[in-house]
Amino acid sequence: MIRKIIFFQNHFIEFYQKQNKKVKGKIQYVFEIIKQVERVPEKFLKHLSGTDGLYEIRIEYQSNIYIGFLLFR
Repeated sequence: MIRKIIFFQNHFIEFYQKQNKKVKGKIQYVFEIIKQVERVPEKFLKHLSGTDGLYEIRIEYQSNIYIGFLLFR
């Protein structure tokens, strides 16, 4: 494992629990890439310019795009 993902409060967990099984699977897939791949493709994780360690995470499933933010320290 290269990275560990820690969630802030319960915001993500509440969102995740409302999703269907296939969306949850896609979210888990992208998180595994972020945790295990040294150089994550920008398709999944993009540094927000002008910030100190803030990244946008993008999860695409069918015609929906789910966007969240990760902070790396």
